[in-house]
Amino acid sequence: MKTALTIAGSDCSGGAGIQADLKTFAAHKVYGMSAITALTAQNTMGVSAISESAPDFLNAQLKAVFTDIVPDAVKIGMVSSKLLIEVIAEALNVYQAKNIVLDPVMVSTSGSRLIEDDAAKMLMDKLMVIADIITPNIPETEVITGMRVSDAQSMESAAIKMYQDIKNKGGHAAVLVKGGHSVHTASDCLCIDGEIHWLRAERIDNPNTHGTGCTLSSAIAANLALGCDIKESVRAAKEYLTGALKAGLDLGKGSGPLDHTYWLTINR
Repeated sequence: MKTALTIAGSDCSGGAGIQADLKTFAAHKVYGMSAITALTAQNTMGVSAISESAPDFLNAQLKAVFTDIVPDAVKIGMVSSKLLIEVIAEALNVYQAKNIVLDPVMVSTSGSRLIEDDAAKMLMDKLMVIADIITPNIPETEVITGMRVSDAQSMESAAIKMYQDIKNKGGHAAVLVKGGHSVHTASDCLCIDGEIHWLRAERIDNPNTHGTGCTLSSAIAANLALGCDIKESVRAAKEYLTGALKAGLDLGKGSGPLDHTYWLTINR
């Protein structure tokens, strides 16, 4: 069985973060493991508290995973401080991690800020350069590039700028700029080796989008672990996310979670 590791924050309500990632790995029949960067008190209406993991403890989690069940892919989600970013970057370099998917989580679906200002730059400098693909949404893309992104043309320009900036720092990451609700389209812009590829998907009229970014990035990681290339991994991940949205799960009082196992039928 193929394996994948998620390095991210915990969502006690189960819709995003570590919980969404592990559900997504399982849905792809990939064995999931986790290293928790923070505990969060959150639900479909927002994040009310964050308790960050100690750097030494995060490092111990990473060592425990990599020295036993080596992951075929790694997904990085919420990392809120510089010290934790340093720990992750060093560990992934030491253990020569492969198929690294970086979801540069900066703002939750409900609008809560999830990263310290000084950590955002370090995330760009330390983690983007070792990633194989990064998956920012529109607000994150604007923070990373300093550009205003409002349509397809500006998405392309931003994706190319991110790719070039990463390449100039010695990295090689593909860049997936997610359209989503911010530009009212389900089309995502993928830049691989400086070339633009558009990935179209059916737009689902569903207000319950808690954890969509976590789910997409972990689905990409799962497909990379299974041996797909980057373009195919993104295509398959978008197809999976579309199905999870179309299932129409409706839980909570705010932006609810997805149905990660929408395809599963249990015979009773």
